[in-house]
Order: sequence, then C-alpha cells, then structure tokens
Amino acid sequence: MSDMAMSQLLKRIRRADIAVHGFRSTCRDWAGEATNFAREEIEMVLARTITSATERGYRRGRALDKRRELMAAWADYCAGTSDAAHE
Repeated sequence: MSDMAMSQLLKRIRRADIAVHGFRSTCRDWAGEATNFAREEIEMVLARTITSATERGYRRGRALDKRRELMAAWADYCAGTSDAAHE
C-alpha cells in the first residue's frame, strides 16, 4: 500500500495524530526484535532501497514467498492471534 493510500486512510478515519512512517517503523522494530526473519527479508518487505551498488547488482530475486510469510506473521501479530517468532 502506498504512503498516499495510507495517508488518505488516516485522513478518512480522522487520525491526524498518526504518521504513516510510524507503521513502517513499528513493523521494522517488531520484525527485528520479536522474529527470526533475516534483516534482508525485513528490509525487502519495507521496500527499502539497497544502498550498496554491488548488492543491487547481484540481487535479482524478489523473495516473494519469504516476504509473504513475514507479512502474514505481521498480520497475525497485529490481529492479536500470534506473537511467536517465525523462522
């Protein structure tokens, strides 16, 4: 979901006290502290830019299955249905 879509959602629900970046930051903190997902997987989910030109050149895949698993774990955590660390 784009930043603009999230901004519009927050506007519609009248939550000016919440920043879109807060969602990304919260997800990053949770994934890094409470799960066993690799740093690279977490960064890919957040769509971070790879700063290393060498790494960018060699990373060809998109790791969709790993990203899907991490996002499912995040959804479970947000829904309160699971707080267990994932591999």
